[in-house]
Amino acid sequence: EVQLVESGGGLVQTGGSLRLSCAVTGFTFDDFTIGWFRQAPGKEREGVSCISSSGGSTYYADSVKGRFTISKDNAKNTVYLQMNSLKPEDTAVYYCALDFGDSTIESMAWTSYWGQGTQVTVSS
Repeated sequence: EVQLVESGGGLVQTGGSLRLSCAVTGFTFDDFTIGWFRQAPGKEREGVSCISSSGGSTYYADSVKGRFTISKDNAKNTVYLQMNSLKPEDTAVYYCALDFGDSTIESMAWTSYWGQGTQVTVSS
């Protein structure tokens, strides 16, 4: 059974940093895409970033480009989202998701594999 477990969320002041982790367990198939999504209260879910299995292809939403960096450690089956220069509008529950093969952030929104989410709160 594929499981995704996020960690690293918390409360941080504007301009601060957090690093989210998404640990993937339950499978050994190595051709997949991992993405990060977020959802703030009263807002639609937003695709933030994704990374291919090789790590050679990444995507960032315009709202986080230049501030967030996605990376992966294949040995640990873990994907990270380094978030710098955080803003109050980054406040949301952050979820990681997995899709097999090469995928896009738009396609990943339909995947069945999601983590439980981790809260990120940025105070002004």
